[in-house]
Amino acid sequence: MSQVNRIGDGQVDKTELLNFTLDGKSYAGHPGDTLASALLANGVRLMGRSFKYHRPRGPLSAGSEEPNALVELRSGARQEPNTRATTTELFDGLRAKSQNRLGSLKFDLLSINDRLSNFLTAGFYYKTFMWPAAFWEKLYEPLIRNAAGLGSLSLQDDPDVYDKGFLHCDLLIIGAGPAGLAAALTAGRAGADVILADEDFRVGGRLNSETLVIGDETGADWAAQAAAELGSLPNVRLMTRTTVIGAFDHGIYGAVERISDHVHTPDAGKPRQVLWRIYTKQTVLAAGAIERPIAFENNDRPGIMLGSALRTYANRFAVAVDKRVAIFTNNDDGHRTASDLHARGIKIAAVVDVRPDAPRSGDYEVLHGEITDTKGRLGLAFAEVKLADGSTRTLECGALGLSGGWNPNVHLTCHQRGRPAWADGIAAFVPGGDLPAGMSVVGAANGDMSTAGALRGGAQTAKNALGLKGRSPAMPKAEDAPVNITPFWYVEGCSRAWLDQQNDVTVKDVKLSHQEGFRSVEHLKRYTTLGMATDQGKTSNMGGLAIMAELAGKAIPEVGTTIFRPPYTPTAIGAFAGRHREQEFHPKRLTPSHKWAEEQGAVFVEVGNWLRAQWFPRAGETTWRESVDREVLATRNSVGVCDVTTLGKVDVQGTDAAAFLNKIYCNSFAKLAVGKTRYGLMLREDGIAMDDGTAARLAEDHFVVTTTTANALPVYRHMEFVRQCLSPDMDVQLISTTEAWAQYAVAGPNSRRLLEKIVDQDIGNDAFPFMACANITICGGLRARLFRISFSGELAYEIAVPTAYGDALIRKIMEAGAEFDVTPYGTEALGVMRIEKGHAAGNELNGTTTAQNLGMGRMISGLKDCIGKTLSQRPGLNAEGDLRQVGIKPVDPKDPVPAGAHLMNAEGPVDAVHDQGYVTSACYSPTLGHAIALGFLKNGSERLGDTMRLVSPLTDVHVDVEIVSAHFVDPEGERLRA
Repeated sequence: MSQVNRIGDGQVDKTELLNFTLDGKSYAGHPGDTLASALLANGVRLMGRSFKYHRPRGPLSAGSEEPNALVELRSGARQEPNTRATTTELFDGLRAKSQNRLGSLKFDLLSINDRLSNFLTAGFYYKTFMWPAAFWEKLYEPLIRNAAGLGSLSLQDDPDVYDKGFLHCDLLIIGAGPAGLAAALTAGRAGADVILADEDFRVGGRLNSETLVIGDETGADWAAQAAAELGSLPNVRLMTRTTVIGAFDHGIYGAVERISDHVHTPDAGKPRQVLWRIYTKQTVLAAGAIERPIAFENNDRPGIMLGSALRTYANRFAVAVDKRVAIFTNNDDGHRTASDLHARGIKIAAVVDVRPDAPRSGDYEVLHGEITDTKGRLGLAFAEVKLADGSTRTLECGALGLSGGWNPNVHLTCHQRGRPAWADGIAAFVPGGDLPAGMSVVGAANGDMSTAGALRGGAQTAKNALGLKGRSPAMPKAEDAPVNITPFWYVEGCSRAWLDQQNDVTVKDVKLSHQEGFRSVEHLKRYTTLGMATDQGKTSNMGGLAIMAELAGKAIPEVGTTIFRPPYTPTAIGAFAGRHREQEFHPKRLTPSHKWAEEQGAVFVEVGNWLRAQWFPRAGETTWRESVDREVLATRNSVGVCDVTTLGKVDVQGTDAAAFLNKIYCNSFAKLAVGKTRYGLMLREDGIAMDDGTAARLAEDHFVVTTTTANALPVYRHMEFVRQCLSPDMDVQLISTTEAWAQYAVAGPNSRRLLEKIVDQDIGNDAFPFMACANITICGGLRARLFRISFSGELAYEIAVPTAYGDALIRKIMEAGAEFDVTPYGTEALGVMRIEKGHAAGNELNGTTTAQNLGMGRMISGLKDCIGKTLSQRPGLNAEGDLRQVGIKPVDPKDPVPAGAHLMNAEGPVDAVHDQGYVTSACYSPTLGHAIALGFLKNGSERLGDTMRLVSPLTDVHVDVEIVSAHFVDPEGERLRA
């Protein structure tokens, strides 16, 4: 199809053709076009269907406020629904598809809904689908789900990259129209760090859509020159294709920059969009205003749009929506549209003005009256006019421009719960006095609708915001006409006058809402869905509020507005996520020995954010159990080594370090000697066990605290809360050193002999007894730390070096231990040995257990206070017969002991009422030759030796077990003290 509606001039490059398709049909446009302007140039007005009634829809606007012209872009994994054709930049090869239809766009089978509109009025979903109840799941819900939503998803992973960034500036200017450009020029020339952000791909705002003159040149040329100057200033960042979506606390703004939306496929390494967090000292909001329509019968046909949009398509995109156009207005701006279109050779059927004193023109006919109805099947063909004298006329026209006044873009001024104020002079809301900190508003966004006012205001506001001295810079001469408007919202007597064209909300719906008692603006919104479409009511809310005010007998400001919330325009979830997806959402942290472990063929497992060696298979081993059993036995019989770097490590320093630890641990640390380590149990404020670990005293004012891997961050956060909020007067400093030190557990009877070949100091039993700690050196002078602590129950040490030396240390340990057949072991063997020894871990510290449950009640010191102590003494946590940690082994050594199974008495029912306890951790013990487990049992400490039933109905397990001590191996602790 040829571009039948393309006219002369404009800001598109007609020397180059761009080919694109809509619903498989090919068209052509030019660089500088949007998808909507190119379709209109090709004579296509029908671009979508409304949500509820599936009425035919064409563009209402030419900007981001568009409610109707929504399409799906691209295909496959890059398919993007609900894209506004009015802001989509045309590119060669663009593929678009209309949406919200069953069948073709012209013959949508779901348009039958329009015939059923009397049954689908506002709020019908609150009153229907109630009976019969059995129909809901089988009939109603499937029908609703199939009909709901706009557009469709590909259900494939998005192949594009999204990113996030941070920017800082002295002055953020939102909007690059005349006010924004004037502000940017003033601030940029003064040397301030400036960011100028605009959602359009061309700087200039409304100047690109008008025939206004600034100084001696057109507004578009002046804007281009201003942009060129700003682009040459090193202190100014000009961000086109960037929408500021929200105003947040402390002068922070969110902005989405569309880096690659205007190309078919993003360049390699380039993100599609970037979500910027902009930190500002001052902000100038110059976001302009949005024209509003007038409601009347059938005011939603394709070809009916805002008058300002008609001007934009004609002046900027060189497109005549139709060769014959009518205008319906209540202010002088409608006449500006008529004049511009007439000058472009477009026939003006008439300007219908509701004002009796409307200006006259020798170029077109001006009628005093109202448009009451339109005709046309899939687009506008005729408009019915009721004149002031009661007579009627029919206007033949293919396009109709509506000009009901302008609404300043106050959204960002209200994102921190501010409320706009009513301005009678323009019959619209303007920013109120409660603005986000550091924000100033200028131009049309502040209700100043003239170009001269925008230029003056922009320059003066930037000067004031930056505290610049001297006279305000002179601005070129520009249009300075006052606003002349008679508020007019809808035509009386119409049965279906459309307010929200996407959600099919009519004037009648607002009246029904009032009639049924939903009169608050927030109730009105939810009852009718007014303003709940993708445009968030930018073109519809004011009409609805005005009608509700009329019905309630109130002024519009008394009715008020709904709450404005970010984002300002629909934003891709991918932009919020950024690169935080897949591995970058949950990045794997590698231990210092990872490379070495890979060389050994280790099998890895994710533990929190860490990737740890799970076991080290050897040739001939066919199952993981074989590898784990070997590692356990080798460690217990000689020596093994395990990377335990992932355990949380916190340096605690200061004169009050001991007192601080006394506060956060339930057992005492005040008298712990230098050079000694103590096991500690930490409680939550409610008395429940939070974490366990060790605290090593390296000096009077220096401790090293360890935590479990999973709780490294929560414990550090808890410690900082105590330091900053509960004990701010304590002289104590904290720093997480988890990543700063590589740490290895060396365990087994030969562990001392191995380490003596590496450590420079004496580590004999007398010089370095159980629970000792020290700063040492290894390998002839490398600084290190040594702790004699054991998680396996064997003679064991943990040795730490700066992380940079972690890989070298594991290789040195393996070299030094070769004569002892040193064996690396992973997390599985580590878990087996800790169960054999009866150590509590994450499965036991599960957020529901107390020190008493764990058998550690005596650790809660009676001589001092600590966090959680008081609430740990509650009767409910100390009831007679409550759970105690025990060991469990099968009566028949061949039987399994599955984790999660429940303990029942040897005789009696098997149900929840008679549940006696449960298994928390289970494994096969190669040391003992059968399965073992740890668990909690009611009055467990008094039931050692009892035989019970272990059941798991879901897995059909019924095993006879014996209750034993949780310490299966070396219960007296002789090995670890050897």
